[in-house]
Amino acid sequence: MSRQELLSPEGLRIDGRRANELRRIACRASVLNTADGSSYYEQGNTKVLVAVFGPREPRQRTTLQQHDQAIINVEFNVAPFSTSERRKRSKGDKRLLEISSFVRQTFEGAVQRSVYPRSQIDIYVHLLQHDGGMLEACVNAATLALVDAGISMDDYVCACTAGLVDEQPLLDLNGQEESAIAMPGLTVAVLPRSGSIALLQMESKMHATKLDDVMQLAIEGCKHIHTKLDEAVLAAANDLAVKLSNS
Repeated sequence: MSRQELLSPEGLRIDGRRANELRRIACRASVLNTADGSSYYEQGNTKVLVAVFGPREPRQRTTLQQHDQAIINVEFNVAPFSTSERRKRSKGDKRLLEISSFVRQTFEGAVQRSVYPRSQIDIYVHLLQHDGGMLEACVNAATLALVDAGISMDDYVCACTAGLVDEQPLLDLNGQEESAIAMPGLTVAVLPRSGSIALLQMESKMHATKLDDVMQLAIEGCKHIHTKLDEAVLAAANDLAVKLSNS
């Protein structure tokens, strides 16, 4: 896909957004009664469902390597119907394991694991539909589910992507933009209150002089996503208060 197809002379992208605009975000907490915490998260046409169980006793005691803090386990699955290509992935799929590892490492630094010694927190991430920003959507959905489960965290973890077309940074890449050969991009996850970076992931080369501009744009996107997640948590709390008052 050429540069002209990615960004019009008027500065509009293929989905009609400006360079610094996020896709539409819709998210809810407490969507599953069977989990300790859960969330449903949409960003554009990318849709993710997350369930959190724990803290609970580790399923395999032999895997408990640290007795003074919790183990975080992440399982990532992609629905066969998530893309136009019908493909069932095995649990040993390299890409699935890679995303699971990114999510686990991100939350190992944000969850206050010492509060839950000798325990395990399981995060099950299901990608229902994929149209770009898969990792950012998984991180944001997992944050919402962990908060819903009452897991102690240093802060929300908010993630966003950004890319570069010629000299123009673009926020929140969709599927067509991510697949474009001419589009180097990155995913950043931050803790909004401190500004600490929890994750920085790149799969293509980007000139060092442009990296800071693209990162800053992604961080600005994370701040807006933080507001959306906070609104979803407040809405879930209000729903719970109504249910309790009516019971």
